[in-house]
Amino acid sequence: MSATNNNATTSLANATDIRDIAPPVEIPSGYEWLWLGLAAVAVVTVVIAILKWRKRASVIPIAPPVPAHIRAKQKLQEALTLIAKPKPFVVAVSDAERLYLEERFNFRAPERTTEEFLRELSATELLTKPQKESLSQFLASCDLVKFAKYEPGETELRELHSSALRLVEETEPVAINPESK
Repeated sequence: MSATNNNATTSLANATDIRDIAPPVEIPSGYEWLWLGLAAVAVVTVVIAILKWRKRASVIPIAPPVPAHIRAKQKLQEALTLIAKPKPFVVAVSDAERLYLEERFNFRAPERTTEEFLRELSATELLTKPQKESLSQFLASCDLVKFAKYEPGETELRELHSSALRLVEETEPVAINPESK
């Protein structure tokens, strides 16, 4: 019996020596390289597109800003279409003048009342004394129409327009001709 015991012990030892089933081994299909290649092509395409877009954006010429005096003259010309309606006409002419003064001299005109504006303007040397007086009369006339319901005739409206245009023309920057040097 000892032989049977010995065989039983060996069988028992062999039974505990059995290993579990190995996990499945992944077999490469070859598509991994395809997906990596497509991803690389996509990244390169996006980078090239961005570079071309940036280059094109930098090549597009930016139009120089329209000078303040030219914009003011355009707005004053557009205001003439409203001359049959005194209040809208005066508002358009007054706004064009105030906006011009702000853009030309960096002087906050549209946000101030006429009195505040004229008081601050009188402390500067942006305009000559006759120009300041003309502007004061212009703004006073505009205020009469805007706030006192005064309705001037077309002649007075044209005088207001020419006064605004004259101030723009007198204060527009003088172009320096390089040939005259």
